[in-house]
Amino acid sequence: MSTTTLLPVIDAASCCSPLVRDALTQSQADDLARSLKALADPARLRLISIIAASEGQEACVCDLTEPLNIGQPTVSHHLRVLAEAGYVTRSKRGTWAYYALVPGALDAVARLLVSA
Repeated sequence: MSTTTLLPVIDAASCCSPLVRDALTQSQADDLARSLKALADPARLRLISIIAASEGQEACVCDLTEPLNIGQPTVSHHLRVLAEAGYVTRSKRGTWAYYALVPGALDAVARLLVSA
C-alpha cells in the first residue's frame, strides 16, 4: 500500500537568488576569455611582473631573457601575445625594443572579474 505525502508549495522567487547586477554579455565573456588566455601562461605572467617591477614600468627585451631562462625568440613571442592583448606596448630605441605596461590594462581585467 502506497501513501502519498503532500509537500508544501515553495515560492520560486524565495529560493532563487535574483541578480543584483548585470551579468557578462556573450561579447564581454569572449573578450575576457581572450584577454585571460593571453595572461594564462607562467612566462607571460612573469614578464608582466618583471616589467611592472622595473623603473617606469618599462623594460628592454634584453633584460627579459635571463630572468625567464628562455631564448630571445620565445620571449619575443610572449611579448607579442601580451602586446596584441593590449597589456604592453613596444617602442624601438636603436636596436633594442622596450616594453611598457599599458596603463589600466590590468585594472580593466580586475574590474571585469569583480563585476562578473
